[in-house]
Amino acid sequence: MATARTLWKGAISFGLVHIPVGLYTATQESELDFDWLDKRSMDRVGYKRINKRTGREISRENIVKGIAYEDGRYVVLSDDEIRGAYPESTQTIEIETFVPAGQIPFIYLERPYYLAPLGKGAKVYALLREALFQTGRIGIARVVIQTKQHLAALVPAGPGLVLNLLRWADEIRSWENLDLPEEGPRAEGISPREMKMAVQLIEDMAGEWDPERYRDEFKEKILQLVQTKIEADETEAVTSIESMEEARPTADIVDLTELLKRSLEKNKKPSPTRGGSARSGKSKRSA
Repeated sequence: MATARTLWKGAISFGLVHIPVGLYTATQESELDFDWLDKRSMDRVGYKRINKRTGREISRENIVKGIAYEDGRYVVLSDDEIRGAYPESTQTIEIETFVPAGQIPFIYLERPYYLAPLGKGAKVYALLREALFQTGRIGIARVVIQTKQHLAALVPAGPGLVLNLLRWADEIRSWENLDLPEEGPRAEGISPREMKMAVQLIEDMAGEWDPERYRDEFKEKILQLVQTKIEADETEAVTSIESMEEARPTADIVDLTELLKRSLEKNKKPSPTRGGSARSGKSKRSA
């Protein structure tokens, strides 16, 4: 296996403690890349810098950067002014506080990175990891990566520490303007019987998290189609990609209790036999 490439080198800092670490990508892009082609010649179609009013192409030296402050009016900023606003890079993951691990809503999580100790930082790295596990807390930190400042969560996961970049509060839209039902088990007239059946259905369908069970079916179908065309020597044929979604008929409105009852019956599991092994508990140290 090839050695992981270090994206960034620095240190975790909290109190007077510094832990030298390297930052490594924890994810990989797996999206399909559709190129634009001229169907007459199969030449690639590129992007041009076009003046949206005149439709004419303009050169790079005539492009400036501006921030709109009202409709049709801009404040123009020079490259030097923009560079002067960049945050100072200290090569440090500066932890500001430790919060309960379950307190950050999923909507704030943006991109994870792995952290690994460098030099003689292994012992202190392990100490921080184990202390976070024991306290059930995660670190909230600021870090500058490639001139951009990020808010981040330092999370223990199995044998390692994960630095998960977070969205800033002003990047999260409020749901105050959404028409949502009131909170609580009595919302919208939910009856105790309906609640009991819904909880039972969830319990019947419960299982362990296994990411390998879930596949990108669209991507797999496209790649299969591509392979079929390659084998058929159709590598220069241009075909339009039709919508792969079929229109779904509108479901009839049914009684909620009856719907839950039918769902429970459909998902009934056979009773476990005597002497069978119980479902193993989920480890708190899983990623």
